[in-house]
This record gives sequence, C-alpha cells and structure tokens, in this order.
Amino acid sequence: MHERLEPIFEEVVRRNPGELEFHQAVREVFESVGPVIAKHPEFTEAKIIERICEPERQIIFRVPWTDDKGEVHVNRGFRVEFNSALGPYKGGLRFHPSVNLGIVKFLGFEQIFKNSLTGLPIGGGKGGSDFDPKGRSDAEIMRFCQSFMTELYRYLGEHTDVPAGDIGVGSREVGYLFGQYKRITNRYESGVLTGKPLLVGGAQVRPEATGYGLAFFVDEMLKARGASFDGRRVVVSGSGNVAIYAIEKVTQLGGVVVACSDSSGYVLDEKGIDLPLLKEIKEVRRQRISEYAKARAGSGAVFVPGRSVWEVPCEVALPSATQNEITGADARTMVGNGCIAVGEGANMPTMPEAIRIFREAGVAFGPGKAANAGGVATSALEMQQNASRDSWSFEYSENRLRQIMQDIHTRCLETADAYGMPGDYVAGANIDGFTRVAEAMLTLGLI
Repeated sequence: MHERLEPIFEEVVRRNPGELEFHQAVREVFESVGPVIAKHPEFTEAKIIERICEPERQIIFRVPWTDDKGEVHVNRGFRVEFNSALGPYKGGLRFHPSVNLGIVKFLGFEQIFKNSLTGLPIGGGKGGSDFDPKGRSDAEIMRFCQSFMTELYRYLGEHTDVPAGDIGVGSREVGYLFGQYKRITNRYESGVLTGKPLLVGGAQVRPEATGYGLAFFVDEMLKARGASFDGRRVVVSGSGNVAIYAIEKVTQLGGVVVACSDSSGYVLDEKGIDLPLLKEIKEVRRQRISEYAKARAGSGAVFVPGRSVWEVPCEVALPSATQNEITGADARTMVGNGCIAVGEGANMPTMPEAIRIFREAGVAFGPGKAANAGGVATSALEMQQNASRDSWSFEYSENRLRQIMQDIHTRCLETADAYGMPGDYVAGANIDGFTRVAEAMLTLGLI
C-alpha cells in the first residue's frame, strides 16, 4: 500500500470498527491505486480518498411484519447511498440473515467502482435486510416487502436511488417492492427499481445478465491467452441466479460445467450439469441441491454434503455464491489441479491470500467489480428503456451486454498495461473504476 494511503486506511478502520468485510474491500482498492495517487496529487489535495470511503448517506430502519400465523416479526433494513458522482445511486438489495451494516457498506463500496467500470452514468449504493426468505410463503414475502418499501420509498427515485435484486431478492420480490412503491407514491415510475418482471417494465436478459456477463468476461480473459471455453472443465459455486445463467452461457460457449453447490454441499455430475433440471429444482421447486443428485443418480451424479466445491478439479472456476468462499487452502488445491482462470460471479468471493496465490501462479483472475458487472450494466439498460418507454429484444439486449463486458475487459487490460502491471485485472479494474469516479468528484466540487 502506498505510504500516503496507510494513515487513511487506519482511519477508515478506526471509524468503522468491526466491519471486517468493508475493511477488506477498502484495502483491496488501496493496494491498487497508489500509482494513481502519485500521478494525480490533486486527488490528495481534495481529499478524494477520504471522501470516497465515507458514504454520502446511511439509512437503517425497522421492518415489522406478520407471518401467516399472525405472529409479529421485526427485522432491520439498510440502504447505504455511497457515491453519486457519476449518477443516481445504483445497487441491489440483499435479503439474508448475514446482512448487517458492514456487509452492506462493503457491497456498496465495491458497487461504486463496478458501476464506474461499465461506463454508464450510475453511482454506487447497496441495501438489504437480515430477513431470511427461505421457507417463507409468497404471502409472507409480500408482506415483508411491502413493510420494507413503506420506509425505504422516501429515499428512492429514478434520478436519486435505483435499487435492484441481489441474494434473496429476485423478480418476485422486486415486483412486490415496486407495487408498494407505486401504491404509496401514486406514480408508475418504472425506472425506480430494476430487475422487475417483464410485464411491469422489466428488461430482456436482466435475469441472465450477471451470469452471462461473467461468462463473456472470462471468455475474453481466455482469448487474451490464446484459449477458449471449448472443452474446458468448469466448476461454478452456488446455484442461484448468477450461477444458473453462468452455467447456461458457459455451456453455450463450449465449456463443460461438472459441479455446482449451495450452502448444504455440492453436486458433481461428470457428464455436465443438466441445466433444465437445475432450474426446475432451484427456480420452481426452491429445493436443496441434493435433490439434483437424487434425480440424476442413474447418470452418476453425486451429492457431497458439507464440503467445498473447490476440491473438484477444474480448469476454470466461477465463484458465484457469496463473499470469502475461496480460502488460501482452496486456491492451492485449485492451482494444483490445473486451474488456469478464475472469474468472480459473486462480490469478493476470494480471500486476499487466495488472490495472491492465483496471481503468483499465473492464473488469470477476474475480480468481481469487473467480471460480474453485467448485472448492473443491464440494470442501467433497463433504466434507459423505462425512461424512453421502450422495450428491446433479447438478442439486442444480449449483444449490448456482450459489448459492455468486452469493453470492461479491454479497459482493465489497457489500464494495467499503462501503469506497468500487464495482465493484472485487479489493478486494472480498481484503477480505471477509481479514476473515473475521482475525476467526477473533482468536477462537482466539494460536496
């Protein structure tokens, strides 16, 4: 870390005690942007670093709701509006028991630079609740979403803050949230939420966008090394939205996905994951991944409970579950098994020691703020369609997504080269994303 940044990082830790994920996200950016600080003293003079680490607004609120038996529950809601230098705050809502202020701040901080990398006019924010949607009925989820939006709506707007989905928040939840926003405000403001169902202003390719974008980005990384997905053995962690559509696009690009997971363990299917079956189990039945192995037992699929999916040998790894899922020990195993590329579908799924191991071993490593930016990029395209009362075809939307991911890949490589770190996607993503935000903050003055 650059010597000018060390005291700033110490102050970030002091001001945000106990928020370890946030500290980790800040350190990862700081370790890359030292050369930018040296080249642009005006950023130091204007205290850009200090300002960019402090959210513009942090909102915490109570979310009371009743279950189907009439019992009252109380959860906590969050929205961190981190930086609006480039446009309205943009970032998802996460419903999961692990959600706390530190998690939301880490996600929001990452979102600033991810959104910047897309080249689209969107700022960074994040939100969510410690509500657990697992096992809840549609009616319970609707009541929770309505209570959540009853407080959050006052901070939102298509030119102010535009949430989307994340873990635990899909089109069903976004539909309920948008319905309550519409009811309270008496405005059919489609652009206030993205990831909506198609019938109420959603966009084609939005459900697929993060997973597809991840596959497109990793495909570009492989091409840069004279390789491709064709015939490659691929492992994807998770089995939610990102993982499912990453599996779909990787398969279309010629890769063979042999394993995926959920919090209970992983399934190994040497013949390749049966995507229609996985979608049926996860998106329709909402069951555990073990049901996949039961249904495919005759084809040799097995379920391995309580173990890391990263013990399965692969050439390409796509961590798409949650933060800090790949440890240093996992990384050593993966390198030993011949892994040549890692693309982060989740936010910060790779621990710092693991990133170091991958980089030292020459593994192509695509950080989340670049590799999984397809979701927010397509959300911005949804905002564009809502603003113009338009609707694009699936093919046109997918081509826009592919072009954005190719552009992000090119900027990461070119920026890394320009700063003397060829092939370092982490440095390239952090420097390019940071520089664009920093220059916008200077332009807007001290606000």
